[in-house]
Amino acid sequence: MNAQVLGVMIPLLALAIPVLAVTFWGLTKLASVRAQQRAQLADGDTLQRVEVLEEQVVVLQQQLSETQERLDFAERLLPRPGEEGRSH
Repeated sequence: MNAQVLGVMIPLLALAIPVLAVTFWGLTKLASVRAQQRAQLADGDTLQRVEVLEEQVVVLQQQLSETQERLDFAERLLPRPGEEGRSH
């Protein structure tokens, strides 16, 4: 690099660093404000709805488990191919 290009680049770089720092600081501040807003939106009503949904998931898991047990039982009762004519 020649001296003229270097003479222009140094002040530009010196100005770019604080501009970038302020920009990133502003972005982090904006992100924290948005996070606080989301936390405020998660009020009691939302938490109550989540709890209801969790209870429903537990009930559905129990029903699925019972259905799987019934299916296993039914599969054991049904004759397998090739065993239809045999006696137990």
